[in-house]
Amino acid sequence: MIRLSHLAILTSTFLTVLGANKVTAATLNGAEPIVIGHRGASGYRPEHTLASYELAIEMGADYIEPDLVSTKDGILVARHENEISGTTDVATRTEFSDRQTTKTIDGSEVTGWFTEDFTLAELKTLTAKERIPAIRPDSATYDGLYQVPTLQEVIDLAAKKSLETGRTIGIYPETKHPTYFDSIGLSLEEPLVATLVANDLNDANDAVFIQSFEVGNLQYLETLTEVPLVQLYDEAIVQPYDFVASGSTDTYGDLLTTEGLAEVAQYADGIGPFKRLIIPAETVDANKDGIADDLNGDGVISAADVVLQDPTTLIDDAHAAGLLVHAYTFRSEDFFLAPEYDGNAELEYEQFFALGIDGVFSDNPDIAVSVRDRVTEPVPEPSTMLGVGVIPFFQWLRRRAK
Repeated sequence: MIRLSHLAILTSTFLTVLGANKVTAATLNGAEPIVIGHRGASGYRPEHTLASYELAIEMGADYIEPDLVSTKDGILVARHENEISGTTDVATRTEFSDRQTTKTIDGSEVTGWFTEDFTLAELKTLTAKERIPAIRPDSATYDGLYQVPTLQEVIDLAAKKSLETGRTIGIYPETKHPTYFDSIGLSLEEPLVATLVANDLNDANDAVFIQSFEVGNLQYLETLTEVPLVQLYDEAIVQPYDFVASGSTDTYGDLLTTEGLAEVAQYADGIGPFKRLIIPAETVDANKDGIADDLNGDGVISAADVVLQDPTTLIDDAHAAGLLVHAYTFRSEDFFLAPEYDGNAELEYEQFFALGIDGVFSDNPDIAVSVRDRVTEPVPEPSTMLGVGVIPFFQWLRRRAK
């Protein structure tokens, strides 16, 4: 079995023990890490449906995450991609067969059915389905039951559940393919902000984050809204698509440097990195044949066929720049878990919480919340820490968060 040494909890600067089983992690602001229901509770229900979001809330998620694309009539709806054959029944609907087409999205040719070719009324006749039924057959049993929700419907659900539960449920929308949508006259930023304003959700202290993999639209959003913005990061060698479109050669890796993070902090309040930028992983080629080894023998090279490496300094570096760190994506199926976790998703959460992560995007928010509540504590007020000998540490932590 692959050794578990990379799962050792790092204490020293990062952690202060507050009892037998809990630690206070060095998050940027001293609060417990947040749990974001990634596309809702997408490990259990078809993603980006009201049922998925509602289940995430019931499981304790602090925020629910709608990815946003536009309809033909300019309404923002929740889909992971504007091509919807993988997440709806559109391919089986003969009345829409003539809508199938091929487009270039962010430099890649994509064939299918696209939200921008449908009015909202037409999209509402479709039903959602599980995107990866072979991995999530239980979720697939809910195929055909739910519609494609609008952003407004997601906001309404969060508001309703906030009243019912007595806790604030936040929303964490992502603008998908903003350069592309700008190019076809269906800009995402203005209707997003208009919807937030209409719902009195446009202030810095509202429970809203806006995220994007592009840079330019976040810089533009920074002029339109006071809500916190989060720069998403793909792998270091990948370029933000607006950089590609503008002819820039810069990559996400350039935005990971001290200078890059300082630049991001000029327009964003946090970063949303691919989790392998925090804890890298490498494939294995034991026989040196140039082909990655299938460690679990399932015939597919996946996240289950890598070996974890030592953590990078990204969380510490981002915190030094005053940026929150919300990492993606945490999933519980063996297909998505590195071998060191031995099929136990809780170990992955424990490892990231110990490093001081400020939040996690999780397909399984019940597990994320359970581990978060079990292993972390918020930073206590100074008056409760007298005599414990750690006040200087917390004073340093708070100074660092400013």
